[in-house]
Amino acid sequence: MTQRIAVAIIGAGPAGLLLSQLLHGAGIDCLVLERRSRAHVEGRIRAGVLEQGTVALLERAGVAARLRREGLVHEGFQVALDGELFRIDMRGRTGGAVTVYGQTEVTHDLIEAHLARGAEPVFEAEDVALHGLDGDAPRVTYRRDGTMHEVRCDYVAGCDGYRGVSRASIPQAALRSFERVYPFGWLGILADVPPCDHELIYSNHARGFALASMRSPTRSRYYVQVPLQETLAEWPDERLWDELALRLGPEAAARMVRGPAIEKSIAPLRSFVAEPMRHGRLFLAGDAAHIVPPTGAKGLNLAASDVAMLAEALVARYRDGSEAGLDGYSARALARVWKAERFSWWFTSLTHRFPEMDGFARRMQIAELDYIRGSPAAQQVMAENYVGLPLAPG
Repeated sequence: MTQRIAVAIIGAGPAGLLLSQLLHGAGIDCLVLERRSRAHVEGRIRAGVLEQGTVALLERAGVAARLRREGLVHEGFQVALDGELFRIDMRGRTGGAVTVYGQTEVTHDLIEAHLARGAEPVFEAEDVALHGLDGDAPRVTYRRDGTMHEVRCDYVAGCDGYRGVSRASIPQAALRSFERVYPFGWLGILADVPPCDHELIYSNHARGFALASMRSPTRSRYYVQVPLQETLAEWPDERLWDELALRLGPEAAARMVRGPAIEKSIAPLRSFVAEPMRHGRLFLAGDAAHIVPPTGAKGLNLAASDVAMLAEALVARYRDGSEAGLDGYSARALARVWKAERFSWWFTSLTHRFPEMDGFARRMQIAELDYIRGSPAAQQVMAENYVGLPLAPG
């Protein structure tokens, strides 16, 4: 069975679905292929801090109605140094803010928008393979319900994550990768309890990093830094709540409400970038091209900025016949990617305990945090990175 479309999109995460929605709005036909089931895609627990540019993009795509009703607008965030809090006023320093709204909810809204226009993604697409990427007639093949399908297209958008088929389809000689693997992970707990603060708290403590976050006024998300070799069995709920109270400090601990975990997991941290983000007729976006540590919540937002640039370039190609945007996509996207990588790496380095950290390195962390606490200029730099840098010029 053969189908002809303009753009084949691999991956039904937020990046692929948002790109599809934007292209649909411009009258460009596309198809989203996803190897997992819809239930699996919608059930993935991910971060939920949206930059103001991401919110604007979701509005432009017509999928922000529920976000605007239920999202929590944050005009600042807290930093704790050994339990002592100080605030970064994002609104005051930059005029901007972020919105707390779970990635799970973003994905659900995008899928619902696809269903409403009769364009359900193809879930459970097996054995997806990309062909002819170097020529002018790429193809995507996949198997579903025992039947092989072929999609002939003009372009392929690889939005299928770090372990997806898209980046793996690029010859190794044509790709250069940069990676930093961190020697610890984040142990996260999701619980139906009110958050301990109305804003996020990032904590640097002598025992390690901690984060107090939320999904709603009644659902909290907390994290503590743990060695990679530790397991969930070593962290019963009571121990985790005790550790959070210690690392976040007495002020936050006094407001903390404890409750049973409804989800608990340990996530490794890495920084990763693949260059270039284009190979022939294949364009990478989101985690297929880059990974950031979750410190500062740049992953989904960086994927959204990739999608904004790629959608703009594809619309120009079909509307005006210009390929300049497509030719410049990789360099333009990477310019913003590396700035986000820098911020996530810096924020991680500033707030976490590293195995090799000696007394001097610890004092450097303390000195830098103390400098930020007393410097409006340093707070502005931190705030403008957190609310989101503008898209790279096209």
